[in-house]
Amino acid sequence: MKRLFAFGFFLALQAGLALAQTAPAPAPDGGQFVSGLEGLASGRIVQYIILFSVLSLAPSIVVMVTSFTRIIVALSFLRSGLGLQTTPANVVLVSLALFLTSFIMAPTLNKAWTDGIKPLTDGKITEQQAFDNTVGPFKDFMLKNVREKELALFQGLASQNEFGPEPQASDLRILVPAFMLSELRRGFEIGFLIVLPFLIIDLAVATITMSMGMMMLPPTVLSLPFKILFFVLIDGWTLLAGSLVRSFH
Repeated sequence: MKRLFAFGFFLALQAGLALAQTAPAPAPDGGQFVSGLEGLASGRIVQYIILFSVLSLAPSIVVMVTSFTRIIVALSFLRSGLGLQTTPANVVLVSLALFLTSFIMAPTLNKAWTDGIKPLTDGKITEQQAFDNTVGPFKDFMLKNVREKELALFQGLASQNEFGPEPQASDLRILVPAFMLSELRRGFEIGFLIVLPFLIIDLAVATITMSMGMMMLPPTVLSLPFKILFFVLIDGWTLLAGSLVRSFH
């Protein structure tokens, strides 16, 4: 349960905590709420507002810095290739993508939990240290999977908009969009390989129906059972899931 909790909220929590100032343990009186910006209660309220705002972005953060994007794009191409509009349902595909993502990201999540979140909850490190230690494993994961072309693109764009030395590749404002573009590209590459066999089946069925003079019958109606049978015979779900997991290693 700790891994699943960290998977959904670790970055959001640490981003919110990084905005808060380190304060001693509050005394059990009315003054415990008076801390933060210039010692005013309004400062603490602003910090809580920022924290809740970041928490609301947790689903988007999960999509941006994990393997979820590549997996859900590939599964969407699979459903389109089969010619099924609502089967499997969106909730099934998203759930499968989430569990595959948690499986792929397990080493990264464990390191983020061990080095960042757990020491913070034990009071051994500060919020800023916890944020750096939590984000570090995800930076390493993204750097291993990002394409150099996308990374160079955003580094160049960032250097044009600011003075000083060239921004580092590990900067989140550069790494995250470059990683997302890389994942979208790889997702579409995998989707092409998924759709191609089904397209061949559609062409073969269309050729046969046209040669038989069955012009009024849509070829997709006849090809659908063959595509499903083909996918089942090759154990497609297991093959696709294994290929997606191995694509990150």
